[in-house]
This record gives sequence, structure tokens and C-alpha cells, in this order.
Amino acid sequence: QVQLVESGGGLVQAGGSLRVSCAASGRTFRSYGMGWFRQAPGKEREFVASITWSDRSTYYADSVKGRFTISGDRAKKTVYLQMNSLKLEDTAVYYCAIKTSSPSEYDAWGQGTQVTVSS
Repeated sequence: QVQLVESGGGLVQAGGSLRVSCAASGRTFRSYGMGWFRQAPGKEREFVASITWSDRSTYYADSVKGRFTISGDRAKKTVYLQMNSLKLEDTAVYYCAIKTSSPSEYDAWGQGTQVTVSS
């Protein structure tokens, strides 16, 4: 069983920055990559960013490209999301996810951390 714990969420003014972190723990497992998703009130969960460990390639949703940066440490099983130039519409619960069974599917999720952007 893999556990993911997010941290670093909070309240920030529009235009500000915040970094959220995620640490994976549990039984020995392989990690193909990790990602961040978010869910705003009344909306479906959406992809934000991902990182693939084999080549450290990163992908971003168009809505955050140029503002958010995903990084991480495969050995430490941690992933970070640096969020800059935050907008009101970035307000959401941010979830960390990990791919352990295959490189194409996320199979474990964290409980989420709230990020609130105020005007």
C-alpha cells in the first residue's frame, strides 16, 4: 500500500506564490512518475502537471503553463509544485498522484491540500 501526503497548501493573494509538496511512503514500490491534479468547488478534478522519472520530462495543463513548475526526487519519492503568479481560478484542492503499476496510469492518490487564492 502506497500512501501519499500533501503539504504546503494555504491562503495566498492573487499574484503571489506557493509551493505544495507530496511525499510517498509505504511498501517498496516502483515509481514511474508523479503528478498533480486539482479540483475546484463544483468542478471535476483536472490535470495540472506531471513528471516522468525515466527522462524527467514534464507536462503541464495549458492553464498553468509558464506559471507552475513541477519537480521532484525519485529516490526520496517526493514531488513539488511551485506555483507562481497565482490567480483566483487556481483556488482548488490539489491532489498528488503516483504511477506504480504502469507508466500510463495513476494508481494512488493523496488526500489533497487546499490552496485558496484571494483578491
